Amino acid sequence: MKTLWSVFLAVVVMLAQVFIGAVPALLLLDQANPLREPLGALGITLTGLLLVYLIRRFLYRRPWPALGWRNPSHVLLGVLAGAVPVLAANGLSLAMGASTLGPIDASVYAWLPLGAVVLLLGQAFPEELLWRGHVFDTLSVRLSPRAVVIIVSAGFGVLHIISQSAADTITERLLYVVMAVALGFACTAARVRGGGLWMAVGVHLGFHLGMRVLPLQPVHFSVMLVLQAITLALAGAVLLRGQGLISPDPRASKRVAT
Repeated sequence: MKTLWSVFLAVVVMLAQVFIGAVPALLLLDQANPLREPLGALGITLTGLLLVYLIRRFLYRRPWPALGWRNPSHVLLGVLAGAVPVLAANGLSLAMGASTLGPIDASVYAWLPLGAVVLLLGQAFPEELLWRGHVFDTLSVRLSPRAVVIIVSAGFGVLHIISQSAADTITERLLYVVMAVALGFACTAARVRGGGLWMAVGVHLGFHLGMRVLPLQPVHFSVMLVLQAITLALAGAVLLRGQGLISPDPRASKRVAT
């Protein structure tokens, strides 16, 4: 019951930080204002920090350092670990005819650094703070490392049933959830591997950046999703290698690092 409560509360907080955090920018700035998206993303991060702090302080009484703040340089490793599988999957989908290459707009790449900041503040950091930070830490107190990886990955992925995507059919929507679970698995594996929050943030950010490198138009969206799920799951397996969670390793720690 405590596990279900932790996951349910994370879902509520994730939705709240998006709606509450972005509201000021959405109400005060029109769509043509270039500050609308950056300020909205900043609002999401600040709201996420506040909500996570409050629930950890007053509901769980868990220490703030246990979220795993060390090694911020691991973000760069995470970006690589998140972008490579997506680029591989999208390259395969293009080669297989599951997608086509759309028109390339050079301005998109020129704005990519700003886009990376927006993605970091609006999605990668606040979502990883919640799932691979707070939920991971609270579940690790009472569950086995393998159970924590499964629950955190699945909880994060299933939430994406309500996400906006190119999915039209029920099958595509379900495959989109499977892909999101695979992304959650890769991020959770990065949390285990890096011993802190930052590599997971990097994987999440790398995934979104990798999706924006090639302007692909889906032909068979389900095939694209399957390929992305497979490559992300493989990336997670590679990150967990030697951690004693996929195959027994007597040298691996008995507990997930916090």
